[in-house]
Amino acid sequence: MNKRRMTLFNLVRGCASILAALLVAAVLIFASCDQPWLALRYLILGPVIDFKGGAKFNLMSLYTIFGTMIPIMFTGLGVCVMFSANEFNLGGEGCVMVGGFVAALCAIYVPLPAALHPAFCVLAAMLVCGAIMLIPAVMKVKLGASEMVCTLMLNYVLLYLVKHFLTNVFADRTKGQTQTAQFLATAKIPSLIMRAKFTWGFFVALAVAALVWVFMYRTRWGYTIRMLGLNRDFSRYSGLHVGGTIVLAQVAGGMLSGMAGSIEVLGRYTSFKWNNLPGYGWDGMTVAILAKNNPIFVPLASFFIAYLDRGCQLMATNCNISANMIDIVQAVIFLFFTAEQFLSGYRQKLVVKSTEEELLAAEGGAKA
Repeated sequence: MNKRRMTLFNLVRGCASILAALLVAAVLIFASCDQPWLALRYLILGPVIDFKGGAKFNLMSLYTIFGTMIPIMFTGLGVCVMFSANEFNLGGEGCVMVGGFVAALCAIYVPLPAALHPAFCVLAAMLVCGAIMLIPAVMKVKLGASEMVCTLMLNYVLLYLVKHFLTNVFADRTKGQTQTAQFLATAKIPSLIMRAKFTWGFFVALAVAALVWVFMYRTRWGYTIRMLGLNRDFSRYSGLHVGGTIVLAQVAGGMLSGMAGSIEVLGRYTSFKWNNLPGYGWDGMTVAILAKNNPIFVPLASFFIAYLDRGCQLMATNCNISANMIDIVQAVIFLFFTAEQFLSGYRQKLVVKSTEEELLAAEGGAKA
């Protein structure tokens, strides 16, 4: 199948998966809600339309969506890099929390000028999370351990390590809840829209998406990662450094997840107060699947997930239905995207049609 038809198939398959997920959500809404049409209206149109204000366009809600996109763009990019190498790494969730915690400590205890302080905090978080991802990467290369199992368990090791240090070492005892001291003002990432928590991190995420695309599609390292994901045995026989590429992909994914946590914490909060995994790593997996591991599509996929999240929150606020509907929608999308036989008949038709066109073109060239 040529590239154009493959792109068409991926687009149709993606739209069909999203539509199926929304249909499942609609069925559940009708089965569990007393006002299903009102709930659907808030889910589909509520994120951009203010119905209480006379059905007007809600710009503040749109800014909130942009703010929600920031961490899941970074985790989506991290998952894209790792999935492109066929590394089913689930450690982004733990790295988000550690990245936020490390950035918070730097924001409290390392005084720097305002222009340098946020950058230093984010860089420290990236380095720590990259080093953490060396653990499953080296275990995979040297011991053949499953990166999926290692990173899934590693998430909870990181969670309880952060909770231990937060509770017993760095907690501010003058507060009514478990949290650190206040960040220094120089470490804060400025907000563009205060109420919506829409910060400069949004534009940083867009720039990083472009840089990751260049890395993946315009550099030798990115090419090696993609070739490894397509065929590991061929890559090994071609002389590519398989072990080093696995380490590179997982470390890069960890660093991007560390950016997610650090930028989120420095932009949204004045102290670190996460007592549980924030969930951005799991959202990043859905974003990467929607984007087909292409970094350039990550912002669009992130907008879709953030839009649905906002719609589910509004639906839960105004109707008798749980905001956890977003988890069901994401799970169904994941199910259809990972089902190899979903729309396989349509794909076969495209393959046959593409082959017929190539044969006709070859015959025409031979006659000429």
